[in-house]
Amino acid sequence: MENKFKDKLYKIFKKDSRLWDKEKKEFNETLLKDLIDKLDEKIIELLFGDKEAKEKFFIKIKDIFVLRQNDLKFFIDENKLDNSYTQYQNKIGLRVGNKLLSERDEVVLDWPFKDCVLEGGMTKEDQKRNEIFFNEVLAKDEIDRLYDSKALVNWKRYTAKGEEKVKELKRDKDGTIRENLIIKGNNLLALHSLKEQFAGKVKLIYIDPPYNTENGSFNYNDNFNHSSWLSFMKNRLEIAKDLLTSDGSIYINIDYNETHYLKILMDEVFGRKNFQREIIWRIGWLSGYKTIAKNYIRNHDTILFYTKDSNNFVFNKAYNTIKDYADRFNAVNKKEILEKLEQFKLCKKDREEFFKYISEIGLPKKYPLEDTWNSSIYDKLNSIAVVSYSGEKVSKMLGVDEIKGQKSEKLLQRIIEVSTNENDIVLDYHIGTGTTCAVAHKLNRQYIGIEQMDYIENTAVARLKEVIKGERAGVSVSVEWQGGGDFVYLELAKWNEEAREKILKAKSLSELEKLFDELYERYFLNYNVKTKEFKEKTIKEEEFKKLGLDKQKKLFVEMLDMNQMYVNFSERADKKYKLTKEDIALSEEFYNSK
Repeated sequence: MENKFKDKLYKIFKKDSRLWDKEKKEFNETLLKDLIDKLDEKIIELLFGDKEAKEKFFIKIKDIFVLRQNDLKFFIDENKLDNSYTQYQNKIGLRVGNKLLSERDEVVLDWPFKDCVLEGGMTKEDQKRNEIFFNEVLAKDEIDRLYDSKALVNWKRYTAKGEEKVKELKRDKDGTIRENLIIKGNNLLALHSLKEQFAGKVKLIYIDPPYNTENGSFNYNDNFNHSSWLSFMKNRLEIAKDLLTSDGSIYINIDYNETHYLKILMDEVFGRKNFQREIIWRIGWLSGYKTIAKNYIRNHDTILFYTKDSNNFVFNKAYNTIKDYADRFNAVNKKEILEKLEQFKLCKKDREEFFKYISEIGLPKKYPLEDTWNSSIYDKLNSIAVVSYSGEKVSKMLGVDEIKGQKSEKLLQRIIEVSTNENDIVLDYHIGTGTTCAVAHKLNRQYIGIEQMDYIENTAVARLKEVIKGERAGVSVSVEWQGGGDFVYLELAKWNEEAREKILKAKSLSELEKLFDELYERYFLNYNVKTKEFKEKTIKEEEFKKLGLDKQKKLFVEMLDMNQMYVNFSERADKKYKLTKEDIALSEEFYNSK
């Protein structure tokens, strides 16, 4: 009976075209659960229109029918409307229970594809492509080893002369590492690896995390549902807080999809009293399809500003001056005014002086920054998502196609100058294309940037190499940047992560089959995986072949023990990991444990 009802429910929801991915030819269960959370009118209407569904999932309270949201989501989790994938999860011994976010202390790791240079819709060609990200939700009993410090490999120092070997790490008198660091690896694990050396030493954290939006140009986490996204954020914010100095600050750039939920989460992690401001950042002038919505046109992002201690934090009060104000007249207006003045037979010098006079009269010499940015005549802050790097020509500098949606250097300059002083440490653990680190470098701040995507070397690293050479983009001219300095690049030492990358690179099921023996012999699989049954029977079944390559890969990835994705520092000398003597020595120096 339950199976019949499950089939009926599947048919009911298939009437909603939003829930059927035509390109992937699969049912979008994640979206369904999000719509249930939002009490979507169409979903409620479909359920209420079926007698059996109405009896099962609605309760009548004083003539009003109320949807039992949790009962409905639990039924979906237990029965799986599109059940072939879950059937095989159970068949090969993978526990489905660890995916339920009702368990406390859960951790969300994200494992994105890494098979192209620029991912997530960052280039023109990529904007129409669907990226796939595997999000693993791990319960407390699965993360015993996860937070251990990781071994560090592939060390490189970049200076104006080029790439050099890292021979030693610079430290100050109190032992603090004084190096600009760019770290490749999962940011949650990288943050925990930083804790031993940088706890209480980071003055400013700025992050521009994945927005959890269906149609964003950077679909970092398309597969996150709402609760997974919040868990993803919470795990990272908790360790980030430990890294902040007692007078440190954190800024999070976000949009309307999760702003209000994130505010509640930030109140929980940092304390409500440590909330400072909700900064509203006007994006800029919009045109085209963005203006046709039958609604008020959205034209802002939000930046949440918190401190670790509301009574003690760095804040260098900032002002806009005349040179920062938006122009009263555009180029056409200026031309018309000057031509009119010319009719009065004023010389060129007098015309220019008069124009300057009318452009500035009535404006204050300085005006304190408000919590609405780029929204008044007193605030000319470059906007986002209009042109590549807000006209900073970084795409051209890197030799790649136009990269949209990135934050301007002027924005980061404002935040860094207000909340830090020279030589303070700035952290960004979603560095993307490296704007935070580029500006911190030009402003003589120490920085740490973390990114796990492969494009880190072609964007953030490439950009910082140009910064060292003295590039003139962004804020370079206004801060009189001449080049110089250096940074150190390093990676978390991969283990099961290496296996995951091999799985994701497979082009067919036959390639996955060939890979299985290597996975079994060389890497760590989940203790409960029925390897023999999977190899001899499951993988050969027609139903399994019909799953599609993406879901087959996902099952292979889930077989891996997530505690073993990277090499723990404590196991650096184990020969099976094949770490070099140089990497072991530098890891020991990093953790100050020789």
